[in-house]
Amino acid sequence: MSTLQAVLFAIMQGITELFPISSLGHGVVLPDLLHWTFDRQSPTFLPFMVVLHLGTAAALLLYFRKDWIELIGGFLRAGGRPSNEHSRLVWRLVVGTVPAGLLGLLLEKKLRLLFGNTTIVLAVLIVNGIILIAGDHLRHRGRGRDLDTLSYGDAFRIGIAQALALIPGVSRSGVTLIAGLNTGLDYASAARYSFLLATPIIGAAGLLEVPKLLHLGDQIHLGMVAACGVVAGIFAYLSTWILMRYFNKHEISALRPFGWYCIALGAFGLAMKFI
Repeated sequence: MSTLQAVLFAIMQGITELFPISSLGHGVVLPDLLHWTFDRQSPTFLPFMVVLHLGTAAALLLYFRKDWIELIGGFLRAGGRPSNEHSRLVWRLVVGTVPAGLLGLLLEKKLRLLFGNTTIVLAVLIVNGIILIAGDHLRHRGRGRDLDTLSYGDAFRIGIAQALALIPGVSRSGVTLIAGLNTGLDYASAARYSFLLATPIIGAAGLLEVPKLLHLGDQIHLGMVAACGVVAGIFAYLSTWILMRYFNKHEISALRPFGWYCIALGAFGLAMKFI
């Protein structure tokens, strides 16, 4: 991967991580459509992607810093017990992180193989688009619940939805938002939980993959990788700022345009491969 490709990859990651269009899917599909020649099965590729994800996680921490300060402060004041709303939300985030964490550890090698199969990822993008369009209808099923009424069982089910995003082409933010709406959360609460839930799983992935990247220092330019992580973080922050304002203005049909985009990209990519 050239320096220019790495920087463009970082910009793409920052833009697509929070939008419900699957950053992993774009990481597989766009280089193929642009005829970039690098090995996605290389042992350096996944750690590189994780560093970009860490950049977006840092952007989320910065954007939602007030939320995290309140959550951590409430958790510490409660001594780790779920005795206040902030501590209870921390434990719900822990429960919601477990499914993706376990499946990521158990299926890492099999999931890595999908990075080399553009056809499957394009098909999954189409499915993701259909899910997003259908998910807009769940907005009307919301019963006005806020996060403090979310059960641990509901948090676990949202976590299972998040685990689906380990498959390139499935949007993490999209499926967790839809799963939250399906539990009866109001739109604002479902969106907030989805964004907060992103940080622990990305951080956990970083703890596992960054040491591997450091061991591969003779095969990859670590300074370039770190710089790309910063670039991804900058664009992720801007994307979050834009997206939060977009959801406030287009709450009723917020997911539909992203759904049609995923379907169009998947269909175009498949047409380019087979026609």
